[in-house]
Amino acid sequence: MTADAFLLYGTRAVEAEPVRLSAGALSADFVNGNLRTIRHSGTEVLRAIAYIVRDRDWGTYEPALTDLIINQDADAFSVSYSASCVALDGSRLGFRATIKGSADGRLVFDVSAFPESDFETNRCGFCILHPIAGLAGSPVTVEHTDGSIVATKLPELIDPWQPFKDIRAITHQVRPGVTAECRMEGDVFEMEDQRNWSDASYKTYVRPLALPWPYVLPAGLPLRQTISLRIAGEGKAPAATVASEPVRVELGEVGPRLPDVGVVIYPEDVETALANLSTLAALGPQQLLFHYDPTRGHGLDALRAFARLATAYPAETTLECVVACAGDLDAELSGVADLVRQAGLKLSAVAVSPSVDRQSTPPGSAWPECPPLEEVYAAARCAFSDIRLGGGMFSYFTELNRKRVPADQLDFVTHCTCPIVHAADDLSIMQSLEALPFITQSAWAIFGAKPYRIGPSTIAMRKNPYGGATKPNPGGQRTAMADSDPRHAGLFAAAWTIGYAARVAPAGLEQLTLSSFTGPFGVLALSGEPVAEGSPRPIFRAIKGLCELAGLAHVAARTSDQTKVLALAGRSASGKTVVWLANLTADDVPVNISVLGRGHLVMTPYAITRLG
Repeated sequence: MTADAFLLYGTRAVEAEPVRLSAGALSADFVNGNLRTIRHSGTEVLRAIAYIVRDRDWGTYEPALTDLIINQDADAFSVSYSASCVALDGSRLGFRATIKGSADGRLVFDVSAFPESDFETNRCGFCILHPIAGLAGSPVTVEHTDGSIVATKLPELIDPWQPFKDIRAITHQVRPGVTAECRMEGDVFEMEDQRNWSDASYKTYVRPLALPWPYVLPAGLPLRQTISLRIAGEGKAPAATVASEPVRVELGEVGPRLPDVGVVIYPEDVETALANLSTLAALGPQQLLFHYDPTRGHGLDALRAFARLATAYPAETTLECVVACAGDLDAELSGVADLVRQAGLKLSAVAVSPSVDRQSTPPGSAWPECPPLEEVYAAARCAFSDIRLGGGMFSYFTELNRKRVPADQLDFVTHCTCPIVHAADDLSIMQSLEALPFITQSAWAIFGAKPYRIGPSTIAMRKNPYGGATKPNPGGQRTAMADSDPRHAGLFAAAWTIGYAARVAPAGLEQLTLSSFTGPFGVLALSGEPVAEGSPRPIFRAIKGLCELAGLAHVAARTSDQTKVLALAGRSASGKTVVWLANLTADDVPVNISVLGRGHLVMTPYAITRLG
């Protein structure tokens, strides 16, 4: 990578380079104590085997590794290290890990943990990630803890709950003639469909969620777990690809119109937006999404501020209205409608969701008290009878999948996504784009042809449904569940944004919102970023490009390697085709664009390029 890390990521900190381990046809990347991208003859077998320790808010500890030893020869590799996690209260958990791989297709990852004092955690143990590309809906064999063996399939549509429980081993086909058995010892494992959170994996994890959490690991009581992978068979290895071969762009059939693009506006952002109206106009969003939350003290002043901006920048307007549900629903929502009229705010639509539904209800947990959604929507329809009504979840697809709203009462359904719920490394965030088509397919399967909106969806997390709060990130780290993320200020976010739009384009969304205008989720820089404070971040160009594509007919666009480059194409009524390309990697990538009457180009790390 030759580009300036600050320009790419909004931080000068770079991730540690993985150590490639190999033994015959078996290979894996060793990163921060865990294994990523486990392959056999170039085919990804598992996305990760990771030993994870989480706090009471589901935040992930980053253990410090010591005594690291890596041995590598042609037929085998081994790794050993010690590590420890220290909680805010000073309690400490130490563990010792060994990893062994051999050319016969065997891989063993063993960890013994030693709580030095009582240690509180929501999870302590292995997570195994199966990839989704090529595996979704495919046959697997599951061995349960009672010894029974069941032939089944991985879910094609996203499963809201755990597809498999009480797991001892899972076996799947790597390619014709080759199978992989992943065996788990030391505790009871179950699987969740991580596509719910836009993770590109099925995750098998330790300790059933039906058991209480957080729980305490008693001081001095060791805890040992072992993951064993066995790859067997003589199937033909896939033809090797040439790394330097250009990625090819291909165009296909014309499909649905590309969605309108929104930006979310918070009350505290209005004055900055009013002071930068020319920049807002240059960005060109079709929708202003006004976030209104009475549980945070929003009232008439917030609505008046929204009204000033809506007057100054004429666009479609939607009120994202959190419903407190603290008393009479008709009184609460008619009260909001009265304030809207009093403020002089002209709305095109209102989307409502109970405040309590912003918190997730995991499997085995009691659902919180909440009025029936039918009653919430009926009260909203009565209060806002002359505009469109939307509902769904202001959190993520996970919550919408688990609490399926009565969409027949709505004019559109909406939800958000966030790529840093479980992991915040660069690769995981870009891989999350793979899950988006499964999310949209699952939403259509649930709600049919109901108009469908997604967003606000940003790299950083604006609300934590899984704990007490999002994680403050004043140091600009790569942190899961953080309320800000340095990569939003870099080229990385621009590539992720175009990639996001490309992945959801076939779904025919009505609206897509991937940023705010100002603040940590916005298109304008704050102090200390790669560009000057108040000037457009790199994501500005991506959002502007999406705004210009809005309303054009989507043209199916594929690339020969969608892990490297994604393509988004639209065609105007006059027949002009516009294509945006996004390099999802930290490397230069040659691209063959002969389909567009051009030759080749080389895309620099995380570059976005407009053609046509």
